Formats: sequence, structure tokens, C-alpha cells
Amino acid sequence: MSGGGVKLSGMYRHENMRILLIEDDPILGEAVRDHLAGEGMAVDWMTRAGDAETSCRTVKYDLILLDLNLPDGSGLDLLRTLRSGGNTAAVIILTALDQISDRIRGLNSGADDYLVKPFDLDELSARLAAVKRRYEGRPQPILHMDGLIIDQINRLARVQGRDVALTAREWAVLDQLLKYPGAVVSKDRLEDALYAFGAEVESNTIEVYISRLRKKIGRQRIHTVRGVGYRLET
Repeated sequence: MSGGGVKLSGMYRHENMRILLIEDDPILGEAVRDHLAGEGMAVDWMTRAGDAETSCRTVKYDLILLDLNLPDGSGLDLLRTLRSGGNTAAVIILTALDQISDRIRGLNSGADDYLVKPFDLDELSARLAAVKRRYEGRPQPILHMDGLIIDQINRLARVQGRDVALTAREWAVLDQLLKYPGAVVSKDRLEDALYAFGAEVESNTIEVYISRLRKKIGRQRIHTVRGVGYRLET
């Protein structure tokens, strides 16, 4: 690892980004924390998987830097737990494990990138910036929400391990809800998503598609906010 980040101070400015650093090595943890804080990020540094999981329940992080070998468990197990619980924060794995099989295992568990120790702090900043750009350009492509898995790129949905077939119009409505998870999406916005199909949108059309989606992915997942719209529960 290098302290070369000093010469590039200011190149990667990410004000308002909230980072969770999970690293039990005190020297590396302090170096990464101070480096990222110097680039304008708010960094919470934790050394144990249990503490990190607890924090993720109350704090919405933009990105997680995750060591795999933690004193109280596996970083991969923590990652799988976070993803299965619906956590969609970007994740970069930081580890000394450098085998291709280790990288594949990490990416398949829900990580966005993989950085092998020792690494240069400038490279960490560059990787973080690249992941951030990908997330700004699109929502998380694969969402895990308590038994529901949605692959937005390949248009696939699974509920409790079972494939669920959605029509093109159902996907159009779901896409709008997925763009704003946990927030209310107006009925007008959902109707706009259906106009592209060329058919007239009647007064009860959205209610019909919301009802169909609830039957397929779970009634409890889509909440009605009367007079306003609908919210996808995450």
C-alpha cells in the first residue's frame, strides 16, 4: 500500500458520500480512513462483522469497503446477509486473497469490485470513483429483498427461489418503483410508463397492474399511499 494519495489530493472529490470501512488491521484501516476523509468522504470504520451489520440497519451507506477475514466471521457471509436483506450499497472487497476463484466468489456474492492487498491508495480512489459512476448511471442491476431477487438487466424475477413471469407492462410499472425504492412514486409517473405501449391508459389501469404485481412478488412489497401513489418496500 502506498501513501501516494497525497499527490492526487482533490482529484477524486466525493463530498456527502457515506462510506463504511470494515477492516480489522489497525494500520491499514487508519490509512484508508484518513485518505478517504481527506477526499471529502464521511467514513465509519469498524473492525467486526457484527458491528458492521448492526450499523447497516440504521445507516444508509453509499459504499462499503469490506475485508474478507474478520475476527468474528467471514466478510463474504456478511456480504450475503446484507444483500439478502435488501442492502444495495456498492461494495468493494479489500483482501489478501488473490486467487481467481476468490475473486469470482466475491463478485458472485454481490460485490461490485475487488482490490487485492497491498494496494495503492490512489488506485482505491480510482476504483471507488468508477463504481460510483456506474451507480449514478443506473440503479443496482440485481436487487435482493427478503426472498425476492430482481435482475433488472435480464428482466428476471425470483420469489423464494421460484421464477416469476412478468409481462412487459408489469415490468414497466415495476421499473418505476425500482428507480425509487422506499419512496412514493406518483400514479401519474406510473401511467406515463405505460403510454409507450400505445394503448389508452384508463383510470383504473395502474390499480390493475399493481394488483397483478402484488400477486406475483408479494402483496406486502407494494404499499399504497392514498391520494399520492405507491411505494416499493425494501
